[in-house]
Amino acid sequence: MSYEIPAFLPFFLAAIFAWLAPVKWRYALILVPLINGLWLFFSQETSAFTINLHIFQLEIVKVDKLSLLFAYLFHIACFLCLIYALHLKDKIQIVAGLAYAGSAVGAVFAGDFLTLFIFWELLALTSAFLVFARRTEASQRAGIRYLMMQILSGVALLIATIMYYQNTGSISIDFIGLGSTASYFFLFAFGVKAAFPFLHTWLTDAYPEATPVGTVFLSAFTTKVAVYMLARTFPGEDMLVYIGAAMTCFPIFYAVIENDLRKVLAYSLINQLGFMVCGIGIGTALALNGAVAHAFNDVIFKGLLFMTMGAVLTRVGHVNGSDLGGLHKTMPKTTLFCIIGAASISAFPLFSGFVSKSMVMAAMIEAGHEYLWLMLLFASAGVFHHAGIKIPFFAFFAHDSGLRPKEAPTNMLVAMGIASVLCILIGSYPHVLYQLLPWDNSYQPYDLTHTLTQLQLLFFSALAFVWLNKMGLYPPELKSVNLDFEWFYRKVFPRTGNMIKHAANKSTTAITTGVQTAISKLPVMHRDADANAATLTFRMAIGFVILALVAFMTEFL
Repeated sequence: MSYEIPAFLPFFLAAIFAWLAPVKWRYALILVPLINGLWLFFSQETSAFTINLHIFQLEIVKVDKLSLLFAYLFHIACFLCLIYALHLKDKIQIVAGLAYAGSAVGAVFAGDFLTLFIFWELLALTSAFLVFARRTEASQRAGIRYLMMQILSGVALLIATIMYYQNTGSISIDFIGLGSTASYFFLFAFGVKAAFPFLHTWLTDAYPEATPVGTVFLSAFTTKVAVYMLARTFPGEDMLVYIGAAMTCFPIFYAVIENDLRKVLAYSLINQLGFMVCGIGIGTALALNGAVAHAFNDVIFKGLLFMTMGAVLTRVGHVNGSDLGGLHKTMPKTTLFCIIGAASISAFPLFSGFVSKSMVMAAMIEAGHEYLWLMLLFASAGVFHHAGIKIPFFAFFAHDSGLRPKEAPTNMLVAMGIASVLCILIGSYPHVLYQLLPWDNSYQPYDLTHTLTQLQLLFFSALAFVWLNKMGLYPPELKSVNLDFEWFYRKVFPRTGNMIKHAANKSTTAITTGVQTAISKLPVMHRDADANAATLTFRMAIGFVILALVAFMTEFL
């Protein structure tokens, strides 16, 4: 039996059904990723799907082990997200989530850059609705900023595709490497969605403002599609090793002082993406396997952590660490699932993060990057601090806030339970994942040296956290807004836009007044100069349109 229809199609059909059918039919939607994923997995061969479009032959579906691995992952993620969303009566989130998942599946199966561009833009449009669906002023503004960055990535991808076709006569997705102007446009396009340094703020800005369900969806697809494309087109590019190392380290400092616990997880997501980018940059079979394996695990354990914080947000109304604490008394199951997610992201032995992150660390040493390996070691300790300890401690323990919310809804608990089982299963039996990896793999994670090293790292990191808290030196949870590079487009750019708008308004007023005065002083016989004034007015109208665009940008940024 072969898989004859495009794998993304059932998701879009399900999205149409979810929009048209009564809300009570949402329970049937979880069958879509389940049945479609099983059909894809058990198909003996998966057929390619092409369309002839004028001079181009679009490869809508092109299959290999790498694309299949990410397709399996996205089916699992969508299945968990839909279970997590079963309590919703908001059609927008369900429809957007299904279309978003279908766009991700379509992107990883795309065999050419034009097809990829279509799904790349669909990823942007569908995911933005998960931010807007929160229906707050902050989410609307964050959604606009998010959409602008995603569209910028799409424009860069289209420019790169055109330049690449002019240079090579092909639009097929294959290894590109750095060496041409088009390649740098590709790297920029993928780097935006992969949250490269200075291009990352859309993630930390929008994810905490999305709905509880929306953030779980968002954590699974956009960044992992970017990781997939980097692994496909830029494996072995040394620049990515340094970019990835920076990504692993800088979010730690922001996460430690951040009060919004979902924003802490957003920074933590960038930290984990850094390990994947490092693995792609190293480019060996071990490193690439480690990168894609860690992407697979990250979707599950990071999704689990976002689920637990989404449950807290649903029951309490906020996830500010300064105002939480003591929730373990009435939300014990959510607390347990959060601890499992924290153990997984911290790469604790027998949990999923341990068997994938170690592959990248080992590949870094083999490649001779000792100093960068130390950066990854520091980053591993840091992520244990801010995601492994801070999230469960300040949300469920710490001081008693007096809050006594009900346990999370049953469907949320089921989704968190399945994710927790997967975290433990993959960590305890890594061959389950290893046999799906695209490159030859003989790595054994549970050797004595690596296990003891990781246990020592976790032990001393925990000791440091306890000591800093006891001494009152750990950064307190403050009620504040934490800005990093987004300060430029949330503060500097709007102020600059206001200054330009004010100066342009003054100039326009002065010019208009001067023209009117000059016309009034002309003799009656020369009043046909009004025609020239009309021309000038038309030009001024064009200027007003430009000013209106500046005002729009200023208002929404």
